[in-house]
Amino acid sequence: MKIAIVLRDDLEAWQRLNVAAFTISGVGALDGATGKNYNDASGNTYLPMFKDPVLVFGADASEMLRTADRARSRQVSFSIFTRDLFGTFNDDDNRAAVARVAGPELDIVGLAFRCERKTADKVLKGLKLLK
Repeated sequence: MKIAIVLRDDLEAWQRLNVAAFTISGVGALDGATGKNYNDASGNTYLPMFKDPVLVFGADASEMLRTADRARSRQVSFSIFTRDLFGTFNDDDNRAAVARVAGPELDIVGLAFRCERKTADKVLKGLKLLK
């Protein structure tokens, strides 16, 4: 399995961090995505983390659209963050902003998914790791 985050390369640093955090939360909700809690020698318990590697890629607008289309065509579920969501402040408004726009017209600035490595590689083909 592989976890990938794809972020528009024209976002400001704070936007990249925000989009990465929101999109990866969808992956964290998937069954089997996280392992068990961590415990230290003092008896403190910490939340679980992903079991799979997480790779972060950059994409321009056309690459983002292509990546979303490839994921859809391979039935890969993914979370999205659209440019409109920078102007919303709660989950209900986020859902409404996405619902107003047809899939092909969504201005996706970030997405995240978890799937088999071979499928992930096909969805991500041509993208470069974000630096």
